[in-house]
Amino acid sequence: MKKELLMAVDLGTSFVKCGVYNLDSECIAAASEAVKDERPAPGIFIQHGEELVDSVIRCIRKISEQIPDRTKDIEAIAFTGQMAGFMGVDKDWNDVTGWSCSLDTRFAPYAEKQMEKLSDEFLSISGTNSPLFSTKYEWFKNDFPGEADRIAKYLMISGYVIGKLGEVPIEEAVMDGSFLAWTGLADIKNRSWSETICKKLEIPQGFLPRISQSNEIVGRLSQKAAEAAGLRSGIALVSGAGDKIAGCVGANVLNKGDMIFEAASYAGLSCLVDDFRPDYDQRYFDVLCGAFEEDLYAHYYIPGSGITLNWFMDHFARKGEESLGAAFAQMDERVDQIPPGCDGLMAIGMMGGTAMPFDGSLKGVWMGFNWAHRKEHFYRALQESFSYAVSTAIDRINARYPGCGQDSVKIIGGGARSKVWTQMLADVSQKTFERLDREDIALWGACLLAANGIGLIEDVREAAGAHVHVKEVYRPNKERAARYGELKEQYNRYARELSPYCKGLK
Repeated sequence: MKKELLMAVDLGTSFVKCGVYNLDSECIAAASEAVKDERPAPGIFIQHGEELVDSVIRCIRKISEQIPDRTKDIEAIAFTGQMAGFMGVDKDWNDVTGWSCSLDTRFAPYAEKQMEKLSDEFLSISGTNSPLFSTKYEWFKNDFPGEADRIAKYLMISGYVIGKLGEVPIEEAVMDGSFLAWTGLADIKNRSWSETICKKLEIPQGFLPRISQSNEIVGRLSQKAAEAAGLRSGIALVSGAGDKIAGCVGANVLNKGDMIFEAASYAGLSCLVDDFRPDYDQRYFDVLCGAFEEDLYAHYYIPGSGITLNWFMDHFARKGEESLGAAFAQMDERVDQIPPGCDGLMAIGMMGGTAMPFDGSLKGVWMGFNWAHRKEHFYRALQESFSYAVSTAIDRINARYPGCGQDSVKIIGGGARSKVWTQMLADVSQKTFERLDREDIALWGACLLAANGIGLIEDVREAAGAHVHVKEVYRPNKERAARYGELKEQYNRYARELSPYCKGLK
């Protein structure tokens, strides 16, 4: 039996998660640790770098205590997690800006200004409709000039954690290629920083980290970090990939046309495509770099979709001490009795606006309700709104990549547990949805990249395919699909027309 073990660290918004796997994809230890944040006022969401690293070390320590006799077998640690945000550090890796993710919206005025000026360049060069890194850079430089003068490097959260755990020289700071699109500063076709965009935004490339490969060893666990985490020093630190891309690896979405929908806090649809073809007409998807040099993904995400569904359950459906899972299950039973279209009720579920196409003004809307509608109607209307948005993204990807898409979509995430919503997605999109048999695909995907990077496996695609399978299949219902086709067109029209009215709400 092979003794080698691999660790993955998932840097989430609310939690750090760690998992240790053997080469047969068995998770032999797992742990999570809450991440602190500060929300002193609406629109402000700050997480301090040192506290993030402390959460990572505590999480790894929990793993070490679970398997004290096996920690010596851990050969590599790979990283995954949040893909959009910004962080600035000084020459000694001291946190200057705090980790500022998309929930920290103080940058919004600068985002609107940059999009007005450079939206075509962002899409045609960086492949994105939603640049965060570039816009947060301008926000911080203008609003906090004194602090900005101290910054030596701007990073993503995984690059920061790697630098701290490995005591990497600041000049050797890295950012994995899968994070590039949402910086707004990259040349996606060449996997490099864009001289054109950096010059127009007056961002010296010396502030930006080196772009690493997802399977690249970018450091070694330092003695100090090893002692704190309960591991041996010198363990290889592998760059890994953002959670959406690591998930594609773990789910074996590694062949052209493969498509996956992650029904999570920020629901995301990804399709491995042939080449770089942005959606210039409707700007309905971004193009992200995959874990391997030749891979590109057409990607669409809904800001806060899962957060919106949780919000509804917490405020309008859960009873007393009822668990969230039980509340969702009960709501599923009720929603299943309601016909498509919710008896005339429609929702715009975009409480955080839309990223693709970019519209920060759009808010949550319910319309058409009357005294006959119950809370399950309102909940189903939210599910339908997200289904229309996902289906429209599939349509746009198929339009730009004719013949690339397949007839089935893999589905993962907490929302995949809902049989009603998964069937709804199949009916609206007229695609077969296949629920996979594992929910840890980002962690496992990161471990596959680590195993490849240190030479334990040669073919990641073969290894990924051997360890994930279809658990349930949902085929579209033709009668419901016809009705949903009408409603989807109506939804998209209303979403466009209502945006100006939402903007006027203060």
